Amino acid sequence: MFPTPIERTSAPTQALYKVALPVFLILWLLPLIAVAVTSVRSAGDITSGNYWGWPTSFNLVENYTAIFENTPIGKYILNSFRVTIPTVIGAVALSCMTGFALAVYKFKGNLLLFFMFVAGNFVPFQILMVPVRDLTLQLGMYNTISGLALFHIAFQTGFCTLFMRNFIKALPVELIEAARVEGVSEVRIFWYVVLPLMKPAIAALSVLIFTFIWNDYFWATVLTQGADTQPITAGLYSLNGQWVAAWHLVSAGSIVAAMPPVLMFFAMQKHFIAGLTLGAVK
Repeated sequence: MFPTPIERTSAPTQALYKVALPVFLILWLLPLIAVAVTSVRSAGDITSGNYWGWPTSFNLVENYTAIFENTPIGKYILNSFRVTIPTVIGAVALSCMTGFALAVYKFKGNLLLFFMFVAGNFVPFQILMVPVRDLTLQLGMYNTISGLALFHIAFQTGFCTLFMRNFIKALPVELIEAARVEGVSEVRIFWYVVLPLMKPAIAALSVLIFTFIWNDYFWATVLTQGADTQPITAGLYSLNGQWVAAWHLVSAGSIVAAMPPVLMFFAMQKHFIAGLTLGAVK
């Protein structure tokens, strides 16, 4: 059997793919590899300018112990959890209810209200920086954990509503109609019929929002200051100014800061993938 024209065309493409994939993967991972290697370098390597060469010694325990003993990084991480967890709970809970209302009920202005939720995602944060900061000052919420969490909930609810509304739209409407025929109230329909079917979407959305908020740097620096309220992203920047040349300690702090969202993704990987792919294949 002779190869078909499609097979002859795909052979060079597959060969190029097999060569290009490892190359681009290494290029994509190169900054992370550089940070990881720098985090175990000695102070002597940094002082002598050995930024890219092989470390003369591996100070894994010393560097990672120093950032917890000599810096308030533990407080920064705690602040990140105090901001991120309430934001995930609040944004996902609100979006489940708003998504249910916009997907199930047909009323005048439904589409307009949905577009208002979506439109908020297209406004650049830089435009909102000054009015949001002034609003936090007027409300007495500037430089507070609760203020930062509430504004994150407000900003993330639009995207979450878009996600949940489209997910609920894809659910069989016959389930809701059957429950209504049986005389089940709308609240119980939401709680006992729709919500259990939304668990994969809730898991996927929770991972996404957790990662977004944990890695947020813009609002963390605009709305907070000081170790008592700043999350880890803003805290690392302040440590960067504190350690003028201690890039090995800053790199170690960056690796520690990146661990919670990575661990959450792997813990929720099964549910995350199920939530993203649900409905893709009938």
